[in-house]
Amino acid sequence: MRRVAQRISATTPKSFGMYAKAAALEGEGRDLVHLELGKPHADTPAHIKEATIRALRAGDVHYSDLQGVPALRRALAGKLREANGLDVGPSDILVTNGLTHASFAAFLALLDPGDEAILLEPYYPQHVGKIELAGARVVTAKLDAARGFAIDAAAIEAAVTPRTRMIVLVNPVNPTGRVYTREELQALADVAIRHDLLVVSDEVYEEIVFDGNRHVSIASLDGMAERTVSMFAFTKSFAMDGWRLGYLAAPRWAMPGLLKITANDATHVNTFIQAGALAAVTGPPEVLDGLVAEDRHKRDLVVQRLNQMPGVTCALPEGTIYAFPDIRGTGLPAQVLADRLLAEAGVVVEAGSFYGAGGEGHLRVCFGSESSERLEEGMARIGAFLNRL
Repeated sequence: MRRVAQRISATTPKSFGMYAKAAALEGEGRDLVHLELGKPHADTPAHIKEATIRALRAGDVHYSDLQGVPALRRALAGKLREANGLDVGPSDILVTNGLTHASFAAFLALLDPGDEAILLEPYYPQHVGKIELAGARVVTAKLDAARGFAIDAAAIEAAVTPRTRMIVLVNPVNPTGRVYTREELQALADVAIRHDLLVVSDEVYEEIVFDGNRHVSIASLDGMAERTVSMFAFTKSFAMDGWRLGYLAAPRWAMPGLLKITANDATHVNTFIQAGALAAVTGPPEVLDGLVAEDRHKRDLVVQRLNQMPGVTCALPEGTIYAFPDIRGTGLPAQVLADRLLAEAGVVVEAGSFYGAGGEGHLRVCFGSESSERLEEGMARIGAFLNRL
């Protein structure tokens, strides 16, 4: 008797990379510095918690709007118009259980079996499994490390076939830390328009940008609103990863299909936590500014220390909570180095090759997941290890 459907047995297994390996060692009592998982170290701001508690005590504990609480969607529409340049209203927004849920809904609603979706490599690997569950095939367009992993329109266009349905974009970029310029995004948009492709845009790090870099939503470019699903979350910016709360903005023709997925798999997002999301959107901007300033401080600490290590060079990330150091000078493949750092130094980082072959020669180091003190400890351990090589 066949035990599971082919959509499970014939698709890429979901992997948590070095996090899974570290969990086994931690069970043995090892002291590990966790720089692998994109989990914010900061606590959720107090005003967000308090708004949620008030809603719970007020009895907001029952079913609510399938698309999201109307007051929240109105606030999100205002934010997207003002900050992202998107011409949207509350009916164009769907509140989801994190960006993971938003992307699952987008891929299932918009991809048919046999379709192809282009990912820019190094890519976010958690999008792969969802695309395959929709019956589609992942195709990658490799970006060049020597060019700072800039968008390469020619490489993307070369990956287009008659089966191509969409391009999947992550901006700001996990794992490289890039924030794509308007010119780069326009080059990608031109390819999408020329070949009549959809774009699914993961913008979870939109607010974590540094040094005057500016996040641009690709749906704000001419001709892109009707072909783009833009996805956001409270996960990183507001340290709400455990809340599982995100949202998407989509063309009106796509919303019924997206709702068909979410209404069947989750009905709607938890009612009272949406009060917390509303508080995040409408709360004092100084709170978010403080969280991003702390990320900037930790970025500078980590990059400075990495660039002092033998065999390592690291560009300043323009956004996100990740550094993507080039470790080719160590002479070790990325996965070998990541495994040895875990076993011999007690530091958990992700191999760049986890994000596709285009990430080989790099590590992904999350500077947002630990306190400054633990980051200092982690950098000291990595430096000592590399000096012993």
